[in-house]
Amino acid sequence: MTAHQADEETPLLQPEGQQRKPAHTPLPWAQLCILLVLQLAEPLTSQVISPFAPDLIRHIGITHGDETKVGYYVGLMHSIFFATQAVTVLHWSRVSDHVGRKPVIMSGLIGLSLSMYCFGLSRTFWGLVLSRSLNGALNGNIGVLKSMMAEITDSTNIAQAYSYLPIAWSTGSTLGPLIGGSLSHPVERFPKIFGRSDFLEKYPYFLPCAIPATFSALAFLVTWLFLKETVSSPMSIRRIIQMRRNKANVTLQAVTGPEGPKTAPIDTPTKPGAKPLPLKALLIPRVLIAAGNYAFLAIVDIALRSVLPVFYSTPIHLGGLGLSPQTIGIILSSYGIINGLLQIFFFSRILRVLGAKKIYLIGVSSALPVFAMFPVVNTLARLYGLHKIVWAAVALQVTISMAINFSYGSVFMYITASSPNKASLGSVNGIAQMGVSIMRTVGPSIANSLFSLSIDQQHHYLDGNLVYWALGGLTFVALWVGTLLPAKVWVDDTTAES
Repeated sequence: MTAHQADEETPLLQPEGQQRKPAHTPLPWAQLCILLVLQLAEPLTSQVISPFAPDLIRHIGITHGDETKVGYYVGLMHSIFFATQAVTVLHWSRVSDHVGRKPVIMSGLIGLSLSMYCFGLSRTFWGLVLSRSLNGALNGNIGVLKSMMAEITDSTNIAQAYSYLPIAWSTGSTLGPLIGGSLSHPVERFPKIFGRSDFLEKYPYFLPCAIPATFSALAFLVTWLFLKETVSSPMSIRRIIQMRRNKANVTLQAVTGPEGPKTAPIDTPTKPGAKPLPLKALLIPRVLIAAGNYAFLAIVDIALRSVLPVFYSTPIHLGGLGLSPQTIGIILSSYGIINGLLQIFFFSRILRVLGAKKIYLIGVSSALPVFAMFPVVNTLARLYGLHKIVWAAVALQVTISMAINFSYGSVFMYITASSPNKASLGSVNGIAQMGVSIMRTVGPSIANSLFSLSIDQQHHYLDGNLVYWALGGLTFVALWVGTLLPAKVWVDDTTAES
């Protein structure tokens, strides 16, 4: 075949797989940094209570001195936030598709701030429950912020953007436990500074709660002043209320504009992706598969994170390590620092080598050796006390547990790509977050209740290891659900895996 013939027979347009990859779009750093700062608010407020939560439960007297009940009430306190969030998060996400992201985010930040101030002032268990309920009900930001991150990126840079997403959680996981462990009972710990404060003597957990509460209030101002709206044509709340009162408008999804049915060619209902789709149209297989995997990842992760501080706090003879809140805070903070660095420097690189599905499955499977090490660490502590070999085992367990966080970046890409159109991205994230909130509602309660049941000396199921066998079984279920994900992220008009 001659060169001339080859030129004639070579198609002018290369097949899709052979086309040049699109040029990499630079990240919009200004808006991305604001989103990362805003996302810091939730992990900071949730993680700050972890070091002192067991001590707080003992302090308010709800257990009446029964150590085996501490884990149960700690799990219940953690779960109540996610229970109320599960009821409201889809509502907030769908509202953001219509009124815009900023109003919903600002509402959530105010909710976080108020609830944390109330939590620090609570002196009864039901006061804690009410504060956590307020926290969850008013905060739908986690799904909305992920929607904004997808909206300010494209298929060439979304993986890079998601590699920075764990920075917020890692930073919150670092600063939160450090603040909670260091500043609880400030009168006793810092008598020269706070020794004369009757208020902090009466409310020993207010100071660590006030710091994330104030941060959320400042984040509200940052959102108001600097964050740019990503919804192209947001409607006012007043307009939505008027349309709901108008019987001519059957549903909010049928709205075509503030002036009735549009006749102009711009943004008409006949143009794909112009308007948010109704909820029923979003319940398609790929959305449900992505959301289901996010939910099972969340319950495995939250079960681990819930058991960990209770295990550290429980006396050695009952199956734990008997550590102080300050030591627990240092361990959890160290975890947050190292995990954040690993996510920043390695997620994008590993994604290019392994792909999203393999990263997800490897991350979830890492929970198996982590759960298996709990009884090993306790056995070493019974034999040697808090010896160097015990600390080495704790360090190894914490290091292995970091792998599960790589699964989050992968599953976020699947969720974003599963959305039928960009206008419905908030609703899709809301569906996913609702499932996660349900799992995070039952996860801490089940995990910590099983832990309390396991260490109950009257029963002592499976030699105190019932909880770890159960969580290992749950991990296998999550791995099976993970096999339903396609090898490559779905390709659509929202995003795609390069």
